[in-house]
Formats: sequence, C-alpha cells, structure tokens
Amino acid sequence: MPLTEDPNGILISFEGAEGSGKSTQIARLAKRLAKAKHKVLSVREPGGTEIGEQIRNIIVHNSDGDEMCAETELLLFAAARAQLVRETIAPAMMDGFVVLSDRFMDSSTVYQGIGRNLASDPVSMINHFAIGNVMPSLTIVYDVPPTISKRRIRQRASDVPDRMERENIDFYKVIREGYLLLAERIPERIVVIDGTQTEVEIERQTWKFVKRILP
Repeated sequence: MPLTEDPNGILISFEGAEGSGKSTQIARLAKRLAKAKHKVLSVREPGGTEIGEQIRNIIVHNSDGDEMCAETELLLFAAARAQLVRETIAPAMMDGFVVLSDRFMDSSTVYQGIGRNLASDPVSMINHFAIGNVMPSLTIVYDVPPTISKRRIRQRASDVPDRMERENIDFYKVIREGYLLLAERIPERIVVIDGTQTEVEIERQTWKFVKRILP
C-alpha cells in the first residue's frame, strides 16, 4: 500500500552499526511519545511482518548464510522492506501513527552499497523501488567507534552473534564512515548523535530532534 495522499503520521528511522544503542533509544522514545498522547508503532528491519520475519531468519540467523553473496543480501533486505512498507508502515502513517523504524533504506545504502562495495546506482534504484513514496521525515544515526560496537556485542552474553555481528572490525569501520558520509550528504534529513554518551543524554538529544517534526 503506497501513500495515496498526505499522511497524518510520520516515519522516523534509526540507524547505526550493531551495538550502537538503537533498540534502547527507540523503546525510550516510544514511551515518551505515548505519554505525550501520540499513537506510536515500532518496527524493525528486516522483519515486522510474517514474510519479513522469515526473510530475517534467512539473512540474519541462518548459519549457512555466511556464503550469501552481496547481491542476494541486498535483494532480500529490499523484499522484506517492500512488504513492511506496504503491509504495516504506510497504513499506520495514513492512520496518524508516529512510526519508529529500527533501520530503513539507509542501511542498504551503507551496508550493501558501501560495506559490500556494490554500485550505488542499482542500490539506490532497488531501495526506491522497495519503499515507493514512503520516506522518513527524520533519520537518526547513533555513532559509536567500532571498538565499542564490538565490545557491546560481546557483552550480549545471552545472544548468539548473527551474520552482521560476526563481521570483523574493519567492516565496522567502513560502516561507520559510510553513515557519517551519508549524514554529510543529506543533512536536511539525517542527524548524528554520539552513541557513547549516557542513555539519558542520548534520549534528551533524540527528543530534541524528534519534537521538531511531530505533527
């Protein structure tokens, strides 16, 4: 379902390397928005729909997936995103929700385009084909050094590292540089917050940007 008219709600996406603190801040923001009487929906990529969760299992949790080529990875992410947009995000925006998405199209631009070294034109074309006319009003990147990302992942004692989390530190360096470059290119939409600060301070800065675009 594309947006057929101006939506009453908005989409905010959250980006950053693994271990950047996105999930924690999304949960904090969702509570704050709900307290302020906004209708809130939190989604994640890949996932958020039955089809998307099945794709997520292939991409993230399949132990044989380390042999997955970059092109396949890109197309699987795009397929999950296309389903999420049409089944969940677009209808929620038309119904006046503030949708908080843990990753969106910028993840493909950075991870597959820059991290996997795929050409930018096909990545951009596939991205826009997947999302149609649904775009974030704001994208927040939580920036942390690669060493901190890796340390935080190791501290998740109860979780088995997924494909992305098993990447080496050089890959994480490229991902960080990719996000910072993207923020320089699109300053009207993408803002960067230092993810090494306290959770309370990160929440404060997140709210500062979010409240500017609330309907």
